[in-house]
Parts: sequence; C-alpha cells; structure tokens
Amino acid sequence: MSILHRADPEVAAIIDDERTRQIESLEMIASENYASAAVLEATGSVFTNKYAEGYPGKRYYAGNQHSDRLEQLAIDRAKQLFGAEHANVQPTSGAEANMAAYLAFANPGDTIMGMELSQGGHLTHGSPVNFSGRLYRFVPYTVDRETETIDMAEVRRLALEHRPRIIVSGATAYPRTIDFAAFAEIAREAGALLMADISHIAGLVAGGVHPSPVPCADIVTTTTHKTLRGPRGALALCKAEHAEALDRGVFPGTQGGPHLHSIAAKAVAFGEALRPEFKAYAAQVVRNAAVLAEELMRAGIRLVSGGTDNHLILVDCNSVGISGLKAQNALQGAGIITNRNTIPYDQRSAYVTSGLRLGTPALTSRGMKEDEMRRVAAWIIRVLKDPDGEGVRDAVRAEVAEFARAYPVPGITDAEPVAATA
Repeated sequence: MSILHRADPEVAAIIDDERTRQIESLEMIASENYASAAVLEATGSVFTNKYAEGYPGKRYYAGNQHSDRLEQLAIDRAKQLFGAEHANVQPTSGAEANMAAYLAFANPGDTIMGMELSQGGHLTHGSPVNFSGRLYRFVPYTVDRETETIDMAEVRRLALEHRPRIIVSGATAYPRTIDFAAFAEIAREAGALLMADISHIAGLVAGGVHPSPVPCADIVTTTTHKTLRGPRGALALCKAEHAEALDRGVFPGTQGGPHLHSIAAKAVAFGEALRPEFKAYAAQVVRNAAVLAEELMRAGIRLVSGGTDNHLILVDCNSVGISGLKAQNALQGAGIITNRNTIPYDQRSAYVTSGLRLGTPALTSRGMKEDEMRRVAAWIIRVLKDPDGEGVRDAVRAEVAEFARAYPVPGITDAEPVAATA
C-alpha cells in the first residue's frame, strides 16, 4: 500500500480510477499525451518545496544554488532542442506564456492579429471573453471558405491595413502545415513582430516533421505537455535581442515564484526529445494521423481541409448527420476519448459544435502504428454511423478495453516512454 493510500485513501482511489481509465481507453484528444515515468518522478520531486523568485544567479531567496543549476540545465536543453538564442522555462501554462509575450512587446490597447477562435485559433489569440481580447485590440484572420486553409492573402491585407504591433501565428485545431516564413514576411512588411504559438506542434517541430518558426519568428511560445510529452507547463523562446523584455514579461510581469518541480520535469522532457528515438516518434505521429484520416474519408466522413499534415484531424460531423457534442459523447461511451470542436464557419454553437477533433500523439506514445490506426478508425466509424446504438457502443467499448490493455502506457504500465521506430 502506498503512502497516499494510507494518508488519504479517498484521493488515492480517485487517482486509481483515473489510472485505470487511461489504461483501458484510447486517448485521442490532440492536446493530450503521456509523460514518462522520469517526467512524473521529477514533477513530484522535492523541488516542490522551494521558492525561487527571479532567475539563475539573481534570486530573491536564499538556498537556490541547486535551483539555479536545474533551471539553467532546462534552459540549455530547450535552446539546443529548438535551436533558439534564448529560452525562458518558467511559464506555468501556455496562456501565461502568451500573456507574458503580449505584456513584453505590446501595451494594453495595442493592435494584435491572431487566428479566429472558431476557425482553429486559441482563446489567448484574441477571444473577447479572454484577457487577450479584453486588454488588446485583436484583429482576427480566418481560413478560406473553399480550401479551409489559412488565407494568407487576407492575413497580408489585414496586416497592412491595421499595422499591428504583433502578428500571432499558430492554432489549436488546424490540421495543415503553418507557413511561418510567409507569416514572417508579412510581419516585416507591416512593421510587426511575429509571435508563433506552437503549443500543439512543438514535438513535431522538435522532431523535424514540421517547419520550425524559431529562425524567422521574434517570439515562440509553447506548452510542454502535448506533442513534447513533458509536464503540464510552458516555454517561451526568442531572439537574443528580445531576451530581456521577454524575461521581464514572465517575471515580474505575470508570475511570481517559478514551479521548480515542473522545471525539473521540463528538463527531463527536453532531454528525452533530444534523443534520436523522439524523431522517430514524431514521424510516426504524422504517419498515424495520415492513415487515420484516409480511413475516415474512405468511409464517407468529411474532414476539414480534406485531410491532415500534422498530428490532428478535424471531422465535420455534419457528414454523418450529428453534432460534435453527440459524436464526442457517443465515442466516450465506447472508450474512445476525443473532443468536440467548432469547424470553420460553423452554424452550431461553440458548446454543441459541428466538429470533432482527433489526434494521434497519445496512441503513438503507446507504440501504435498504421495497422492499429486502421483498427481504431473502424471503431470510430461504427460508432459515428450509429451514435444512438447502445449495443454498438457497448461492443466497441469491450473491444477497445481489451485492445488498449495490450499497449503499455508510458509512466503508468511501462517504466520507460514507448518510442515508435521508423
């Protein structure tokens, strides 16, 4: 019996139930993944106990000699992983990393451009219900109605018309490659800074299967817990000339003491991502998504933009006559975990939606490859084409649980992260 089971059996029981859920279900939320046992151990380390306001060598508390070593190691690994001139590893979430970047390089009321939330952007890219849309004047850009890809001509037109302080590139529900070089060219022409939010694709960038924005963007932000397979947290990168401003934006601009236990886990995750097997993993994520997309389309299910270039797929649930909410709930009943999502020019509310977002990072972390994706696609198709059939859901759930238990979950049923081989 663990210490937690003795000290607080109620919390321990909930954690046990969640562990079982993760083992027996198929995690296909594109923003979720599995951290390795090493990352989990670092997250629960004694660094939880230490306060370390400031930066290495410039702390406001004593006793930080080991904190400095730890944070500098995480910084060095992040710079090496992404080829960046400067890295700040203190942001505790993607939202805080973006807030720090805005604070560092813009003033409240300044104009910023970002992707429209309902078309694939993020809350912090200017949604009126978020701090970003309340504190800054955001001009949204969209996707083309026909191709459902970013309309770069519109981005350029809006940038030259509004002359924003910052142009934000990056998305949370966009299945195609983002042309960061084209965004950089537009930003230079408009006299703007380019910020790239790569929270979803950071692992693909690190693995060399998506173009990196680091050479052409002024600021790059990302979470560390999606395709990077690290702890829940974030990271900000920038060119050397912006380092001082970015660091001030993080501390004291938006945060106090950093979460050193999370920074320890970030250092571990960056070290894992620097290994050759991580490149094989990233490549397999993309191959798996392509096969999954092909199988769904073959069954007559429409995908936004007609497919995917990255780790995620956006299903148009109108093609099977249901809402995204109904699709999400039906699949959950079958042990397949996804999330509803708006699609471009959606006619349903943001709560109900017409879309379903699927991703392959977590399944790939369990060692699944193309053949497994074909099997998973068949289950998804069965459920989406009979979402009210309890017998279908029950049958699929039993098959899914048996199937899932055969694939080790990194950090839970396997002591080491599973790395797909090319």
